[in-house]
Amino acid sequence: MKVLVTGVNGQLGFDVVNELNHRGHEAVGVDVEEMDVTDSESVVRVFNEVQPDAVVHCAAWTAVDSAEEHEEKVRAVNASGTKFIAEECKKLGCKMMYISTDYVFDGQGNEPWAPDCKDYAPLNVYGQTKLEGELAVSSLLEKYFIVRIAWVFGKNGNNFINTMLRIGKVHDTVRVVNDQIGTPTYTFDLARLLVDMIETEEYGYYHATNEGGYISWYDFACEIFRQAGYDTKVVPVSTEEYGLSKAARPFNSRLDKSKLAGKGFILLPTWQDALKRYLKDKLDES
Repeated sequence: MKVLVTGVNGQLGFDVVNELNHRGHEAVGVDVEEMDVTDSESVVRVFNEVQPDAVVHCAAWTAVDSAEEHEEKVRAVNASGTKFIAEECKKLGCKMMYISTDYVFDGQGNEPWAPDCKDYAPLNVYGQTKLEGELAVSSLLEKYFIVRIAWVFGKNGNNFINTMLRIGKVHDTVRVVNDQIGTPTYTFDLARLLVDMIETEEYGYYHATNEGGYISWYDFACEIFRQAGYDTKVVPVSTEEYGLSKAARPFNSRLDKSKLAGKGFILLPTWQDALKRYLKDKLDES
């Protein structure tokens, strides 16, 4: 299978290309230099050259706070760019996988969000534009996967773990919010699941994170320092006390992943195990 992967320079796109190649598929990874998703002519040209059987669309504007100040640019990437790709998938009759986010919901309550829930109420520009991307895919295509993820970390980019390790080296104490709840997602593990999925025709909406239970960012920081052997003290604070964010953040990022098992897909390892492997790889590289 020939698979076009957008956002290859990002954490997830990088791992998806590696996993596809590992399984013997022909992966064609592109980023903005090879295909500007905001330019329909650029998208058409690459699709005509590659002629993919499937597309994994990882490219997105994911800087949540800066998105508030650049709404037009963010919409061009997350909404219009996704629509251009969906239109080309429709022309070629190829499968499309769109990577989305829990930010399409309002982030309230305590119940996990079901993948087929349509109670959309984005809190910010990022969430709104990702939802517009979802709607473009679902309205144009029949052969699509919409996979919502949360709290992503991977080797090929910046993430919460790297930030904590960097701060923990120079500060005795860090303040971390304890009222935003979710589950981390390791892109290395997620990439394997996404390739499992794209090899099937079990289309529809899915949620995917690592297993291991729902936690706060405070809990995550504590485990990062524990596994890394840091003595850094973590002080729990509320989102309101923490301040600083330009964009509203969801308090409830719990995602219901039961549909994955129901469709026969193997669930991801626990986030604690994923963190252990991620830290080991970082130590091996340093």
